[in-house]
Amino acid sequence: MHPFTYTPVSDTTEALNAGRRGGRYIAGGTTLVDLMRETVERPEVLVDISGLPLDEITVTERGGLRIGALVTMSEAAAHRKVRTLFPVVSESLELSASAQLRNMATIGGNIMQRTRCTYFRDVTADCNKREPGSGCAALEGVNRTHAILGTSDACVATHPSDVAVAFTALEAQVRLLGPDGERQVAFADFLLRPGSTPNREQALRKGELITAVEIPAVPRPLKSGYLKVRDRQSYEFALTSAAVALHVRGGVIREARVAAGGVGTVPWKLPAVEQHLVGERPSASLWTAAAAKAAEGARPLQHNRFKVELLKRTVERQLRIVGGTK
Repeated sequence: MHPFTYTPVSDTTEALNAGRRGGRYIAGGTTLVDLMRETVERPEVLVDISGLPLDEITVTERGGLRIGALVTMSEAAAHRKVRTLFPVVSESLELSASAQLRNMATIGGNIMQRTRCTYFRDVTADCNKREPGSGCAALEGVNRTHAILGTSDACVATHPSDVAVAFTALEAQVRLLGPDGERQVAFADFLLRPGSTPNREQALRKGELITAVEIPAVPRPLKSGYLKVRDRQSYEFALTSAAVALHVRGGVIREARVAAGGVGTVPWKLPAVEQHLVGERPSASLWTAAAAKAAEGARPLQHNRFKVELLKRTVERQLRIVGGTK
């Protein structure tokens, strides 16, 4: 680990000033500290924001939900309003990491976490995300766990967050505070596809601070849930996952929100699946037909072709669970 300066701050103005000077924000530290130990990250200044008043969960005026950036994963998963209004968020959090990590890691830190690609974390391997222009070792290497959607010739690494998949499905907004004031960014635009610049992962301006994630109000009743397929049940990242939220009224699906994880360079919204569902009556044949569209545009590699079919099956299974038909 390389030498660094540690700076705790007590208010957002102090934090923004430090961030504008190049400081890196840290709260739970469950990802950044690991990367520093592996010398993947070498920040010169760490700005400890864990004391800032960004740890509340509130219901918005229209019935949405605002989750502060410093709310821990455990707190968010257990919160009564989160569990009642958006079970898909609670389920995605409970299927993430270990209990000890969930007690430390924050919502803001979780969506900012970097890929678990082994080549990214191996400083001897070529990685455009870590060292732009060096190449991507995963393209010809062992790429079983890598992305099949949103890839480019520069990067095929997946985004590891589970709750980010739920936020993508629910069309959440990321609330930001920076030197130029406050702004909101759609979650789908906040995490960036790699393209030719995989080292740029979020739509953040210099010194900006995540203050909250806001889930907009949705029509009720709403049934939602999260399904995660992984190599082992304990503390493992997704091979595929599906976040599904359905509004069914009068026996007809009026709104559908579906996203997948473990298969994309970012959490992957599935509009073709959603469009196939809206206006239809729930049925086993509907789930199968809709899920068949989940892998449209996939570009599998030599070791992860199985993910195409696994993604379809995962989406179909979760549609059946949430939709209530066998």
